[in-house]
Amino acid sequence: MYIHETQNWPDFTWNREQIDAKLIKVSKAAGYLEGRLSAIGFDVQQQAAVEALTHDIVSSSEIEGVLLNSDQVRSSVARRMGVHITNETEPSHYIEGVVEMMLDAVNNFASPLTHDRLFGWHNCLFPTGRSGMEPINVGQYRVDPMDVVSGTWGREKVHYHAPAAEDVPAEMQRFLAWFNSDETAKDYVKSAIAHFWFVSIHPFDDGNGRISRAIADMALSQADNSTLRYFSISRQINKEKRKYNDTLERCQKGSCDITVWIEWYLDCMLRSIEGAEEMLSSILNKAIFWQNHSQTILNDRQKNVLNIYLDGYIGKLTTKKWAKLAKTSPDTAARDIKQLTEAGILIPQEGKFRNVPYSIVISKDLILTPCPEDEEE
Repeated sequence: MYIHETQNWPDFTWNREQIDAKLIKVSKAAGYLEGRLSAIGFDVQQQAAVEALTHDIVSSSEIEGVLLNSDQVRSSVARRMGVHITNETEPSHYIEGVVEMMLDAVNNFASPLTHDRLFGWHNCLFPTGRSGMEPINVGQYRVDPMDVVSGTWGREKVHYHAPAAEDVPAEMQRFLAWFNSDETAKDYVKSAIAHFWFVSIHPFDDGNGRISRAIADMALSQADNSTLRYFSISRQINKEKRKYNDTLERCQKGSCDITVWIEWYLDCMLRSIEGAEEMLSSILNKAIFWQNHSQTILNDRQKNVLNIYLDGYIGKLTTKKWAKLAKTSPDTAARDIKQLTEAGILIPQEGKFRNVPYSIVISKDLILTPCPEDEEE
């Protein structure tokens, strides 16, 4: 029996003692991450939020097999948030629409979630009226039965059978009333329930997973009372996609006790927060570097090239590469590097005598060694 066929649907229950313990751990981790970034400065917070949202959008689409250009997504997000980034890329119209959907969810988290708003999000995902080659009903709820299936044609496996199409408007009305109610606690559990409930209704012909994750992000913004977030739960879900699908399928069958789902969701969220340092490493390293070297007098070439490497440039830091990036002569590049070495900002790597590669001193405890590239130096 599917969960929507049970007598208590959708009166979800869960082990509150068990979930509250998880919630405390997640809230503590999120607060620590936010505190660390707030100590570095608002500009860094903005850059971190751009990076987190970029990963969220790219990963949420990738979960459904839709690959987006991350540089285009990052450029679109940064432009809309008023944040300057290096190597801006012109985004496609489709990516602009997907970014618009997600930013509406997180920036306007205090506005009610409505049928029309969801229809607008659906239009952003399917501007051509097609999913791949197949025409679908866009900007409206489905009118046909819906099964979640996997496998090749003739050997399909049904994982879930959604509520009948004629029941979808009433199901969605009940969901939206709960989501918008002042009596619904604005915490991370709301995000978990909203994600599960929406995807269990499966109200659209396609795009239900991506919209459910946008709704979940909207609930996270409500919980934090902020448009800025520094971790991406969709990125972590994408890493754990099989477990994500298995947990959904397991909890969509049987009773309305969804303890297992909420527990997994909060654990996944905790792992995404813990993994944020990896995702934001270049932004954090750059901020720490300039804090530590704020009193050092540098010329514009030195600042620009150092920023290129601190932004994650792939390639050894050598005199030859410096001259190319700074568009200057090898002699000038050598002088720039010599000054930085004497200032303790660059250190030569041992064992090299020609075209010596250098590492960047971020802090006394952290040294960044730019990764080599494939091409011949």
